[in-house]
Amino acid sequence: MPAGVGRRGLPLGRHLYWLLCTVILKLCQAEASAPDKLSVSTSTLPCWLVEEFVVAEECTPCSSFQAKTTPECASTGYVEKITCSSSKRSEFKSCRSVLMEQHLFWKFEGAVVAVALVFACLVIIRQRQLDRKALEKVRKQIESI
Repeated sequence: MPAGVGRRGLPLGRHLYWLLCTVILKLCQAEASAPDKLSVSTSTLPCWLVEEFVVAEECTPCSSFQAKTTPECASTGYVEKITCSSSKRSEFKSCRSVLMEQHLFWKFEGAVVAVALVFACLVIIRQRQLDRKALEKVRKQIESI
């Protein structure tokens, strides 16, 4: 059969060319529309993201009322009250407590030690099985002599 006879569409090289062109075009369109997505008005952002601030109250656990009403409490359960310098607004900012971090650290360390002990026991058990098999093999070789 002569080349190109009975084949429909474009040769494979041209398919790849057009596929590459469409991908590049889509990427260029995405890059062109990206700055539109990044422009956010500063009035919707918390003041501590766009200006200097002073911590009015240190990081404290949220009360049950704050946990239900303040969205900043949802992520960590701790908030600090801040005052923005230029706008003089007081807002709450989510924070991470040193006590909470210590608690999480020791939980992690405990889990690591527990996993290490489990695997150490598994290694000891497997080593004993292999030693028994080796001794049995040596015993059979000695008996066959």
